[in-house]
Amino acid sequence: MSEVTLALVGAGMRGRSYARHAVAAGTGRVVALAEPDPARRAAAAREFGVPPDRVYADWTQLAAAGRFAEAAIVATQDRLHREPAVALADLGHHLLLEKPMAPTEEEAAEIAAAAERNGIMLAVCHVLRYTPYTRALKHLLDEGAIGRLVSVQHLEPVGWWHQAHSFVRGNWRRADTSAPMLLTKSCHDIDWLVYLFGRVPRRVSSFGGLTHFRPESAPEGAGTRCTDCAVESTCPYSAKRLYLGCLADPEQHFWPLSAVTEDLTERGVTEALRTGPYGRCVYACDNDVVDHQVVAMEFDDGATCSFTMSAFTPMGHRRTRLLGTHGYLDGDGVTLTRTDFRTGAESVVDTRVTAGASAADGHGGGDEGLVAAFLAAVAHGDARLLTSDAATSLASHRVVWAAEQARTTASVVTLP
Repeated sequence: MSEVTLALVGAGMRGRSYARHAVAAGTGRVVALAEPDPARRAAAAREFGVPPDRVYADWTQLAAAGRFAEAAIVATQDRLHREPAVALADLGHHLLLEKPMAPTEEEAAEIAAAAERNGIMLAVCHVLRYTPYTRALKHLLDEGAIGRLVSVQHLEPVGWWHQAHSFVRGNWRRADTSAPMLLTKSCHDIDWLVYLFGRVPRRVSSFGGLTHFRPESAPEGAGTRCTDCAVESTCPYSAKRLYLGCLADPEQHFWPLSAVTEDLTERGVTEALRTGPYGRCVYACDNDVVDHQVVAMEFDDGATCSFTMSAFTPMGHRRTRLLGTHGYLDGDGVTLTRTDFRTGAESVVDTRVTAGASAADGHGGGDEGLVAAFLAAVAHGDARLLTSDAATSLASHRVVWAAEQARTTASVVTLP
């Protein structure tokens, strides 16, 4: 398979991760990039060997130069997806678009419409679809291993420190500057559940809120920053413990530490915690997204699904129980334990997942699998190599918006 030429729009952690997978596999080559941050822009240009005349400070400059890549990776901040995605689709680029598609249904629909009218492939980065674990699970469901799927229980364990990093101190802490957490974090999971059922639900309800990471939860003696807090050493959300502890592990330098500072020394990290957003007390931030949420779904045949997202867990693979008319599956992101109701026999499927569940680990092989499928689809002109298209992703996003409507209005929402 020949190398697919790529334009990288947004050279942050996610954009660089996808580009690295493409380059490492020898199936993609970055020929242009746009990134507003000078340090990131220069680092990405060096890493991917992008010539200076194809390095831009803004996506509009890249788009104005015309199309000189077959595909584009759009990995800007959530609220900056629509304009570059639509413009690059109109130029004829196939798109690998970081999730969520956009913060609003209107903007996401515009992106889907641009993909359709230009006849280009659009793969939203729902990486959970592309893990070895998901392939094994979907195969079992499709071959009827547990009969008709009647109910699913699914847990997304966000992780206490990940919640503090990304959704209390970090870029996704506020719905008005990013989006609700169910969209920014868990559109992965809602899309995955829709994929397993093979259709969107008919009715949705949801409950949850911001329970713990609030000023009134602060322990006595807490400071506004971990660097000058009398109780920091006993706090589970200590920024000093988390980020200074990352220094000893090179695998954590890219994530989460690079979000905090580019100076990966004890002095550099300490200074960033003293002055930057990641050193703030988790009880003294301006966050407003939920720290736990449940979603209940009912499908047209009466099947049901419950989804729970919680900050108050270790960070790890999702846990899922699938209840069918002829059997039961219990999955932990690596293995699937099957009980056959006809024989009572229990068997275990090891899906050979060796990578961890975090973004730094490539989401259990999902990042690599998605990039491989996208580049193969572009190279061969075969959209069937992807498990979703623009319309499919828009439909699963609409389930998320319906759930948020249900949560904020204390109602049950019926989808079209």
